[in-house]
Amino acid sequence: MLEEFKKFLISGNMVDMAVGFIFGGAFATVVKSLVTNVIMPPVGLLLGKVDFSQLFIPLDGNSYNTLAAAEKVGAPIIKYGATINDIISFIILGFVVFMFIKAYNKMKEPEAEAAPTTKVCSECAMEIPIDAKKCGYCGNINV
Repeated sequence: MLEEFKKFLISGNMVDMAVGFIFGGAFATVVKSLVTNVIMPPVGLLLGKVDFSQLFIPLDGNSYNTLAAAEKVGAPIIKYGATINDIISFIILGFVVFMFIKAYNKMKEPEAEAAPTTKVCSECAMEIPIDAKKCGYCGNINV
């Protein structure tokens, strides 16, 4: 059983999948940084100098000037601004993955079609082996 597990771990598919997870995680971090630090500040500026990462709803009924102040006292809060950033990151990441898969499928060589193994008899329209000299159904010799 240990030998089987070893073969499973070093198989090509497992290694490819592990590399994909590592690059996917790193790419997600880059996209999140891009959204938080590059995309959302201009969007917030256009919407009246809103910093989405600082949008929150305190659940204890008190009012706090900043997210840091609410977190400092340990108030229960809903960070809906961070959720907006994460949703935008998810949409961008999904779009990039879609474009990557689309480009990959274009570059991939189309699979060769298998050669036909049967043909149709000209007399009875039955399928017969492609190498047949005579139809086994009607006896036609001109197949």
